[in-house]
Amino acid sequence: MAARCAYVRGMKTLRALLAPLVLIALTLPAQADKIGLNDLSAYLNNLTTAETDFTQVNADGSVATGKIYIKRPGRARFEYAPPDRSLVLASAGQVAIFDAKSNQPPEQYPLKRTPLNLILAERVDLGRARMVVGHSEVENATRVLAQDPDNPEYGTIELVFTGSPIALRQWIITDDLGSQTTVILGELNTGGDYPTSLFSITSEVGRREN
Repeated sequence: MAARCAYVRGMKTLRALLAPLVLIALTLPAQADKIGLNDLSAYLNNLTTAETDFTQVNADGSVATGKIYIKRPGRARFEYAPPDRSLVLASAGQVAIFDAKSNQPPEQYPLKRTPLNLILAERVDLGRARMVVGHSEVENATRVLAQDPDNPEYGTIELVFTGSPIALRQWIITDDLGSQTTVILGELNTGGDYPTSLFSITSEVGRREN
């Protein structure tokens, strides 16, 4: 009888010790499943226009802020806040970098040579063979590492999404030299109507010459 009483007391003590742990487990957020590539492709293809503030962390550790406008396919505008005041435009298959401190023409190179082209493409298909080289769920965010399957030497872009509903939160571009640039996005405001001139490299060059 004494042994049974000791056993009962021991079980009560064990339940008392475990109760807080059970409560903690119930209050922790559930681990989310990674979002499927088809769903992510559909989200990006439906993202025709968007704007938001962004924070950019460069390879050397420096930080810049600004505002981005996106008009798919193929167009983006990065307006950098003071003291930088630089401007980056993607349009007509080109990327142009305008240095606010220089009177020289912008530095230009083909958009297709940057991994950013993968999300500005007319049709995004993350299920395409050899495009996605990493797809995982980390801390309730889905991370997709993608590359141009025909030109992997151009570098990679890692896209970070959250779910319910799906939203693009940031990307990390690794260029052909291995340097990384991280762009952290604010909440995307979608459905805006932007004039083509907002992204026109030719118009911007003409404006600065006048």
